[in-house]
Amino acid sequence: QDLYVDDPLLRTNLARGLAIDARAMAAGDAETPVSRRDLTGLGQAIGRLMTGRAGADVVALSSDGWDTHVGQDDQLRRRLAGLDQLIAGLKTALGPEWSSTAVVVATEFGRTARVNGTRGTDHGTASTLMVMGGAVRRGGLIGDWPTLAANRLFEDRDVAPTLDVRSVFKSVLREQLGVDRAALDSRVFPDSAAEAPVYEGLLRA
Repeated sequence: QDLYVDDPLLRTNLARGLAIDARAMAAGDAETPVSRRDLTGLGQAIGRLMTGRAGADVVALSSDGWDTHVGQDDQLRRRLAGLDQLIAGLKTALGPEWSSTAVVVATEFGRTARVNGTRGTDHGTASTLMVMGGAVRRGGLIGDWPTLAANRLFEDRDVAPTLDVRSVFKSVLREQLGVDRAALDSRVFPDSAAEAPVYEGLLRA
């Protein structure tokens, strides 16, 4: 909190976020808690926090367990199904507000394209970032897909990086929240002026 209290851009949003957090805690005390296994219910609970005039504009959610070095097939099948359930619950709870919602699903590091000896993958370079929601203008690939052809792999094992994750986040933050380019380059992602937003019109106006 001390990092943001003197920041004119973030101070108000910090106070608002703390108020929403308190509201969520109060709701959790008053209602039946959502099971961690009920991902549809979790998505709906998040959606309820975002609706109405006092709803949150931005919600961040962290999910672990994706570091699949062993037996990746079954693990990914379960986890991707859970992600689908969570987003479906969010969409249901948001109702008509889904049409103006953008969801970004990203990872902190990539995976190897080549499978290891224990039917998993190891830490790699590039990965997939997904942008979805009613606010997204079109489907398809963003950037230059390098393919998984053996001669296109980075260091003979990784998906080749072709786009900086910050470029996608910059597009979403600018078009969805109105954060200006100067703030994106110097404050949100310090010293990142060389990474421009991925393109104009990622989201609907």
